[in-house]
Amino acid sequence: MRGDILDDEVTWGEDTEVNDSSIPEMYTKRVLVLGCGNILFGDYGFGPEVIAHLEAHHAIPEDVAVVDAGTSARKILFPILLDEQKPEHIIIVDAVDAGRSPGEIFEISVADIPENKIDDFSLHQLPTSNLLRELKELCNVEVTIIVVQIESIPEMVKPGLSESLISSIPEACQILLKSMVSQ
Repeated sequence: MRGDILDDEVTWGEDTEVNDSSIPEMYTKRVLVLGCGNILFGDYGFGPEVIAHLEAHHAIPEDVAVVDAGTSARKILFPILLDEQKPEHIIIVDAVDAGRSPGEIFEISVADIPENKIDDFSLHQLPTSNLLRELKELCNVEVTIIVVQIESIPEMVKPGLSESLISSIPEACQILLKSMVSQ
């Protein structure tokens, strides 16, 4: 079960279940994985590509939801923040420029979101980093941010990841799979 994010609008498939609250059931599963980024701008599309690979090549546990959030993570996170039911763990997958080796995967805390990403965090809006902080600090939701070091970002629309990020996708999936079951 997956919610696709297109043009900042969430569309629910016919099989999407809604619980008694105002948010889809998939957002209240024990673990919610959001692949964030813009697939139209090269390496910034890493998060959605990881989600696509995960869904195509791995079994997702029943109590885990994986979502291609694109550039609309805040439209998913805000209703979760307001709802009584919340996932125990939210995992964000994104791309950053942190001056590391291209394709290097690492974890950052909400407090360590790079300054150059606070306004442009592929979660794509300043409120997103604040929403993650509030979910963690006020709602006791565990928040994990798994990022990859970008190689480059095109100045114009150019879909597709660099080779170094493409080769990092399987490693990112293994990290996510371990995070899903280690709770």
